[in-house]
Amino acid sequence: MSAPVLAERQPPPSAPAAPAPRSPRDRAAFRQALRRNLTAHGFLIGAVLCFSFFSWYPMVREFFLAFEKRENGATVWAGWSNFTYIFNDPAFWQAWRNTLLFTGLALLLGFAVPFVVALVLNEFRHGRGYLRLLVYLPVMLPPVASVLLFKYFYDPGYGLFNRVLGAVGLPEQQWLQSTDTAMLSVVIAATWMNMGGATLIYLAALQGVPGELYEAAELDGAGILRKIWHVTIPQTRLVLSLMLLMQIIATTQVFVEPFLLTGGAGPEGATLTVVQLIYQYAFTFNNYGSAAALGLVLLVLLAAFSAAYVRLSRASEE
Repeated sequence: MSAPVLAERQPPPSAPAAPAPRSPRDRAAFRQALRRNLTAHGFLIGAVLCFSFFSWYPMVREFFLAFEKRENGATVWAGWSNFTYIFNDPAFWQAWRNTLLFTGLALLLGFAVPFVVALVLNEFRHGRGYLRLLVYLPVMLPPVASVLLFKYFYDPGYGLFNRVLGAVGLPEQQWLQSTDTAMLSVVIAATWMNMGGATLIYLAALQGVPGELYEAAELDGAGILRKIWHVTIPQTRLVLSLMLLMQIIATTQVFVEPFLLTGGAGPEGATLTVVQLIYQYAFTFNNYGSAAALGLVLLVLLAAFSAAYVRLSRASEE
């Protein structure tokens, strides 16, 4: 008989190697990175809490408040009654007509005028910084001070505008007291107050347009208007689109200018806007449910418009 073959003995599994001890430099770097991350997350948590309490919570609370009402000191479920009330209120449709009128006039002046001013400033080679400061100065003034300044200009007795009209032989106007000129007067004041920021944004976009494009357009015989139409506007289309969206959203929520200039609704409700109607529902009539319902309608319409505008912008770029 042959001797039995002995199986080779397997070596015992080796124990995992112990991690190498960290050097003092590695530990110091780890503590520094941990401290830096904790500081960054601390600031982030603070910002999230501020947004939660002052932005997100009011929006969520508004949603529930739109379906509630107060009866005998208690809050009860109202269903769609708040929405029925605002849709049957004649002031609701008047406020929307005035808001759309203000938005159209504000875009006609507040969107075009800053772009034209930026085009002019972009052509200056000297004193550009002083001109930027001069254009941006109205934005740095408190809104209340700017509105009161224009209220003095619009005064029918001693106002600056009527003095200028009288000096050139034109009839004086009841700027804020007439239904024909009240909204236009508000738009002029709002445009002067807010055009500085838009002008600087347009100016920054214009300075990013390559000069070679203008030189090529000049070689093709293009004039000033053709260069603006075929070079400037296409090169700044993204900024123009974003500013258009932001201005539509901002003008739809106008409140300060008509409230301070005309005392709210103005002559025969000519300057009553949607946000002012929300203010009246809440703080004049103590009808917080209707105010929340109208605010929710405004929120949904602006969100739908923003989504549609962004979708159309992406489709046009593709």
